[in-house]
Amino acid sequence: MKHGKKYSESVKLVDKTALYEAEQAIDLCIKTAKAKFDETVEIHVRLGVDSRHADQQVRGAVVLPNGTGKKVRVCVFAKGDLAKAAEAAGAEIVGAEDLVTKIQTENFFDFDVVIASPDMMGLVGRLGKVLGPKGLMPNPKAGTVTPDVAKAVTEAKAGKIEYRLDKTNIIHCPIGKASFGQDKLMENLDTLMGAIVKARPAAVKGQYIKSCTVATTMGPGIRVNTAKYGA
Repeated sequence: MKHGKKYSESVKLVDKTALYEAEQAIDLCIKTAKAKFDETVEIHVRLGVDSRHADQQVRGAVVLPNGTGKKVRVCVFAKGDLAKAAEAAGAEIVGAEDLVTKIQTENFFDFDVVIASPDMMGLVGRLGKVLGPKGLMPNPKAGTVTPDVAKAVTEAKAGKIEYRLDKTNIIHCPIGKASFGQDKLMENLDTLMGAIVKARPAAVKGQYIKSCTVATTMGPGIRVNTAKYGA
């Protein structure tokens, strides 16, 4: 794959063999953001776990203190007073059976987060095959199955993100936009890393965080020294 001139310039700024302190890595990340749009800064954390085992799953959610910089469209499955509360909290899409039908028949996915009240999960379960692969299935661990749907909507809008392992035992998450600057991005990074360290499964032996890389949407990966996070 041939990279463009801007990417080639960005690569020259980064020593691929170096382990950068987190502050340096974020600073470099901002310098490599040369696209015409406000690039997202992403983190990729490889863990020393085996996600095939149920007792080594790492999954949860955390509210980034400075948000992600992205407008989040929230879909809520709820009825009655809970549906009204979700709408009042700013959810763009609220429904029940009608919403299930719309997703099934119209392939409707104009949303980024799905929240459901517990009594709706029997209904939402019908959508498992379509929501699951997209990472949109509501989950109690992520706080997206909850009786307090209004609070969940507010948190999603404020920058709550879900972290979970992929099949290669890596967590991929956005931590903000390049325009945030170093301080805000560092706050978000520290918050997310703290949550991942806290979520360490008891069954895991040896080194938990194998590697950590930060990168902008169009920029090169920058390796981060994770010693400060104590894992």
